[in-house]
Amino acid sequence: MSQVQTKHSQWWLTILMVVALFAVQMPASAKDAVSDAQVLDKGKWAPATYQAVNELITKHGVKSPSYNPDKKPYVVFDWDNTSIMNDTEEALFVYQINHLAYKLTPEEFGKVIRTNVPEGPFADGYKSADGKQVTLDAIAADLESDYKFLYENYKGLKGTKSLEEVTATESFLDFRTKLFFLYEAINETHSTSIGYPWVLYLFTNMTVDEVHKLAESSNDVALGMAIQTETWTSPKALAGKAGVVTASHTTGLRLTSEVGNLMNTFRSNGIDVYVVSASLEDVVRVFATLPKYGYNLPSENVIGMRLAIENGLITNKYQANYPITVGHGKTEVIQSVLEKRYGHGPIFIAGDSNGDFEMMTEQKSVKLALVVNRVKGGKIGQQAAKAAEQLGKNNPSVVLQGRDENTGMWIPTEQTIKLGKSDPQLISK
Repeated sequence: MSQVQTKHSQWWLTILMVVALFAVQMPASAKDAVSDAQVLDKGKWAPATYQAVNELITKHGVKSPSYNPDKKPYVVFDWDNTSIMNDTEEALFVYQINHLAYKLTPEEFGKVIRTNVPEGPFADGYKSADGKQVTLDAIAADLESDYKFLYENYKGLKGTKSLEEVTATESFLDFRTKLFFLYEAINETHSTSIGYPWVLYLFTNMTVDEVHKLAESSNDVALGMAIQTETWTSPKALAGKAGVVTASHTTGLRLTSEVGNLMNTFRSNGIDVYVVSASLEDVVRVFATLPKYGYNLPSENVIGMRLAIENGLITNKYQANYPITVGHGKTEVIQSVLEKRYGHGPIFIAGDSNGDFEMMTEQKSVKLALVVNRVKGGKIGQQAAKAAEQLGKNNPSVVLQGRDENTGMWIPTEQTIKLGKSDPQLISK
């Protein structure tokens, strides 16, 4: 054998010995984890976004030589309009309205809809049809009158009439429009930190189990609905103190299989997955944990808004000393719950709205932020613009993922097709 061949054989022998030694020293669980590690399905990912997420998994998952199972990395997803298409909490709000699914007396209802809402008129964009400013007192008075009628007539409350009968009345048409109008007016006038908890107070006097069942029914109905804009106008005959008002919302929910697959891929690569949502924690848990929806998260990995519970019943009080999980409140809850648990912050954040901006930008541990592109302005628009600037560059810190809002499905580009439109758009103009 030549000297060159001898050296070549010795080199290969050394390599094989190192590999064998590594295999012996590696714990069985770690070897199993590496062999079982799932590869992210390409689905309808934008190619550059797919590559960036894959690189993150490779660098921080079980296949990485630096992976430490005693100091596991973790990631955080927003839920509404990130992990699914549209908003599960708002879909449930509409479902509650359409099914009169309340456990409130008229007196309790009147108190609940005023909870923590400042007195006075709403923002200029929330006026009656004749241009008059709508105040909390005016619209609350109209809603109390409507609810009293519905409460006394619907057999699901204290009456004898069927749901079909009562929902055909002008009182119901006035009720549904003005209640949704009030929700939007509160959010736009007083911020989501008031409006997002407010909508949850309508669960008052329910048990958590009753909310779970209501949420599952709402999800299943909304998943079968068309995605479209629905507009309600209150009847002139019941103009009342607030006047005639109009409110619009988007119907339908859609699962996002790419997100479900990403969550499962993270987990199979030794990276823990959490949801931090501005919806009620118990509502999101239904969607995120039930096997039929495909996300498969453990119940304790879902973090969201929390209401105080007294004697087993939900109240119209937010849980004391707990962050309102929107905006900086999302960062707060990650730091107080997850960083305390792990000793470090998340490596990845996925979101879609201004309410997700802070948790994307306030934590130095975040290696990659994914913006599900809704072509929005504001703070999340800044993130989208930053992602657009980094397109085609190595090691981006922010990436975009587009979808077709007409179908609710992702599309393999960073651009999004807005509802009712046909042309894709990258960022808000």
